[in-house]
Amino acid sequence: MQMENFAPFMFAGLVLVMLIGFPVAFSLAALGLGCGFLAIEMGWFPASFMSNLPLNVFGILANDLLLAIPFFTFMGAILEKCGLAEDMLDSMGQLFGPVRGGLGYSVIIVGFILGAITGTVAGQVIAMALISLPVMIRYGYNMRYATGVLAASGTITQLVPPSLVLVVMADQLGRSVGDMYKGAWGPSLMQVGIFALYTFALGLIKPSHVPGVPREARTLEGWALWKKCLRGIIPSAVLIFAVLGSMGGLPGINTAIATPTEAGAMGCVGALVLAAMHNRLNGTLIWGAMHGTMRLTAMVVFILIGSRVFSMVFQGVDGGRWVEHMLSGLPGGQVGFLLVVNVFVFFLAFFLDFFEIAFIILPMLGPVAEKMGIDMVWFGVLLCVNMQTSFMHPPFGFALFYLRGIADTLFKEGRLDKPVKSNDIYLGAIPWVIMQLVLVVIVIFVPETVTMFLDKEQKVDLDQVTIEMPAQDDADAQAESAEKPSAEDEQKKMEELFNVKK
Repeated sequence: MQMENFAPFMFAGLVLVMLIGFPVAFSLAALGLGCGFLAIEMGWFPASFMSNLPLNVFGILANDLLLAIPFFTFMGAILEKCGLAEDMLDSMGQLFGPVRGGLGYSVIIVGFILGAITGTVAGQVIAMALISLPVMIRYGYNMRYATGVLAASGTITQLVPPSLVLVVMADQLGRSVGDMYKGAWGPSLMQVGIFALYTFALGLIKPSHVPGVPREARTLEGWALWKKCLRGIIPSAVLIFAVLGSMGGLPGINTAIATPTEAGAMGCVGALVLAAMHNRLNGTLIWGAMHGTMRLTAMVVFILIGSRVFSMVFQGVDGGRWVEHMLSGLPGGQVGFLLVVNVFVFFLAFFLDFFEIAFIILPMLGPVAEKMGIDMVWFGVLLCVNMQTSFMHPPFGFALFYLRGIADTLFKEGRLDKPVKSNDIYLGAIPWVIMQLVLVVIVIFVPETVTMFLDKEQKVDLDQVTIEMPAQDDADAQAESAEKPSAEDEQKKMEELFNVKK
C-alpha cells in the first residue's frame, strides 16, 4: 500500500470505531497509535515523528483558552439549580398566558435567556420540562408541540453565547472567543424568531393545539406580575452584560477588558450571587456543580487528547492534503463546499457529540475552508448552527432522551394524567429540526447574518495612497535654517573661546 492511499483507510477506521460505541477518547487514541506504528513500519515517516506526541499533549494542557470551559460549566450548573428557571417560567407563562401559544412563547424566550447565562443543554431541558410540561398538557396543548418546543428551546443553548461549543470552535479555528460570540448573536436571534413565527402560525392554523391559559389560572396581574418578571430578567441581563461585555462578545463593544477565563470566573461569582438571591446557595448545590464541572471538563480534555493523537498521525500520512483535494474540487466553489460539509456534519451528528465533531472533524475542514477564502468566524458559527441539530435528531438526540426520562418521571409522580409516547416525542421534534436546517441554509446564503456584528476590517488601497513632497523653496529654506547656527550656539562658542584664552 502507498502512503497516498492510507489516509482514506484511516478515515474509514475512524467511522468504524465510532460505531462500535467504545468511549471516543480511547478509541481515537488507540486508532492513532496503531496507525502511527504501522506508518513507521512501512517507512512513511521516522519513529522520531511520534516524539511530537508528548509535546502536543502538554500543549493542550497549557492552553489558557480551555480554562474557560470549567468556569462556564460551573456557572451553568449553579444557575440550573438556583430557582431562576422556575421563577422566569412562572412569570413569563402568566404574562403571555392569555395569548394563543403564550406558554410556547414563554418557553422559547426563557430558553433563550437561560441559554445566554447557563450554556448547558441537559439541565435546561430537564428544568423547563419539569416545570412547563405538566402545565402545557393541563391546559390542552398538543403533546407533540409541547415536547418539541421544550426540546428545541433547550438546544438554543448551543448557539447563544456563552456557549461552550463556541469556545471550542474559537480554539480550533484560531479566532478570538469574542468574535465568535458576536457572530453567533445574529443566527441565535433569528432562531428565536423562527420558533416564535412557527408558534404564531400554528395558533392561526390550529388554535386548539396552542390555546390560551384561562383567566382563573392566572394568579398575578399588574405590577406584581411585572415585578416578578423583572426580578428574573434584570439580574440575568446584568450577568450577561458583565460576562460577555467584558470579553468583547456583545455587538457594539469593540474592546475586551478581560480574557474568556477571567470573564468565566466573574460569571461564576455572579451565579453564586443569583443563587444566594433565590435562597438556594448551600453546600449541596456547590458540591453538585463542582462534580458536574469536573466530569465535563475531564471528558473534554480526554477527547481532545485522543483526537490530537489521531490528527497528528493523519497529518503525517498527508491526510490533510487528501481532504483538501477531495473538498476543494467540489462544484459550486464556496457554496458547494459549505453545502457538502454541512450535509456531512448533519449526518455525523446522528452518532457523535458536538465536542467529538469539533475536535475530530474541524481540524480537517478548517484549513480547507481558510484556503478557499471563507471567513473562519462565519464558518465556525455555521457549523455550530448545524451541530445544535445533534440534540434533536430522532431517535438519537440527547435532548429527546432527557425529555423521555423526565416525562416518565412526571407520569410516575402523578403530575401527568397519561404517559408521553416516544412516538409523540420523535414526531414532535421533526418540525423543529427542519426549522434549524432552514437557519443553516439562511446562514450559508446570507453570511451577513453572522458578519454584521463583527468589527469591520479596515482595508487600505495602496493605489490611492499619496505622499506629498515639500516644495523646493521650502526644502532649501529648511536646509539653510538647519545649517545656520542659532544665537544660543554662537553665545556658547564665544564663552568657550573666552575661557580658553583666559
